[in-house]
Amino acid sequence: MEFIEEALLDYCEKHSEKENDLLYQLNRETHLKIGSPRMLSGHLQGRVLSFLSKLIQPEHILEIGTYTGYSALCLAEGLSETGKLITIDPNEETNVFARQFIDKSEYRDKIELMQGNAQMIIPTLKQNFDLIFIDADKKNYSTYFDLVIDKVNKGGLLIADNVLWSGKVLEAKKDEDTQLIHSFNEKIKADSRVTNVLLPIRDGLMLMRRV
Repeated sequence: MEFIEEALLDYCEKHSEKENDLLYQLNRETHLKIGSPRMLSGHLQGRVLSFLSKLIQPEHILEIGTYTGYSALCLAEGLSETGKLITIDPNEETNVFARQFIDKSEYRDKIELMQGNAQMIIPTLKQNFDLIFIDADKKNYSTYFDLVIDKVNKGGLLIADNVLWSGKVLEAKKDEDTQLIHSFNEKIKADSRVTNVLLPIRDGLMLMRRV
């Protein structure tokens, strides 16, 4: 079954838009130099994020959890001509790495990387957002959602990553982290402020539209 899943993923990637040379280099160097490279969005998910962003053509994007900057660069592809993306991460080491690639990109003047605690930074942000991507510490997903939901424009899109938690959400006896992810999924399904669909892309993407 694992072979079939990998083969299908490979097929999907081969029949999707290619990642550009900068993203390919970022992908490769993340795997060579940075710990936990599985956290990288990667080719297929990156193309999904880019596709969704291009559909919306957002003026303002917020990303919670930068890692090495791959997803930020993908999301930035859909920004409007005057659009801006804010990405927040507390990790100095990966932020330095991400900035190197952001500065090499055509979006260097559109992306602001803020180092610090997202729970402290988000309340200070004055603008509303058309697209928000949540991909930080999973235990605080519900907190991040509560902090940003009133900052999302009507019709705007929220995306949360890793909501299948390697399939552990199906286990009858869930560990603490898995239960927190499951509770987040239940919370979103019950929230009348959004409509949602959970897609089994990589480790699960929860798409939420602000109504």
